[in-house]
Amino acid sequence: MRDEQQHWRTPAVVAAADESRSPAGAPPGTSQPGRRTKLRAVFLLLFGGGVWGVTFSLAKIATAGGAHPLGITLWTAVLGVIFLICFLLARRRPLPLGRRFLVFYLVCGLLGTAVPSTLFFYAAAHVPAGVLAIAIASVPILTFAAALAFRLDRMAVRRVVGVLLGLLAVVLMMAPDSGPPEASTAPWILVAVLASACYAVENIYIALRRPSGCDAYTILCGMLLMAALVLAPVVMATHSFVPLSWPLEEVELSIIAMAAINVVAYGLFIYLVSSAGPVFASQMAYVVTLSGIVWGIAIFGEQHSLWIWAALAAMMAGLILVTPRARS
Repeated sequence: MRDEQQHWRTPAVVAAADESRSPAGAPPGTSQPGRRTKLRAVFLLLFGGGVWGVTFSLAKIATAGGAHPLGITLWTAVLGVIFLICFLLARRRPLPLGRRFLVFYLVCGLLGTAVPSTLFFYAAAHVPAGVLAIAIASVPILTFAAALAFRLDRMAVRRVVGVLLGLLAVVLMMAPDSGPPEASTAPWILVAVLASACYAVENIYIALRRPSGCDAYTILCGMLLMAALVLAPVVMATHSFVPLSWPLEEVELSIIAMAAINVVAYGLFIYLVSSAGPVFASQMAYVVTLSGIVWGIAIFGEQHSLWIWAALAAMMAGLILVTPRARS
């Protein structure tokens, strides 16, 4: 939901990518931010993560209402582009459209929206919202594993243990009695983890191929635009278009809300990266996961087994170990 979210963007990942550009704390000799500034940063962290977490439940509402995953993905991309173009125009920021930018947007659009979001919405129809939140939390962990494979990061025992804990969390979520008795959710949990893997590969691609002059909002707008252009003919060919009829009902409201929340929450996260530092902002990943579970309980009355709670504990511990520490 984008990343991304998205779509579902990945706070710990974006923060890690920006670590070299944004200070994790004030350098010696400079004044620390006042109490009011700190409280505002904490409030924005909790608010952004809290509203971001509801997108897991909104995804379930949309799919339960009969909306096709491809159609939902198309609408979230189109609406996200509309919101972001208005934002870029208000700030008088052009969207670069040169060849290398278009190729970059296309790859990011496929890896960061078209493929993973569609997989996510397919999984949302079969997996509880809280379990989805835990599965998507694996993105930073998978990104670190991919960074090791591409030699973009150093081997560290602490972070390798974090990766192993993330894998343990996935195994625990697929325990025999962790899902509803009428159907096994294990295959759909793997689909959600596959979506997370797409986001992880996208993050590595951005780290390797990001053109100069592309900020976070430009990348997000360009990738959503390309995703919409790719998805539109597929949606029409498969007759999976979701009409937004008037008056708006649950499905339509859920789709619009997901697109708006992803853009607003991602904007808050980028603001925190620049104002409070990437390490502080990366903690939004925990809030998103925990709030996703809370929203699932509040909206659907979800009840989770001990296996799921153990998976949550393992995933949170893995995130803590994988997240970069503040530099002295």
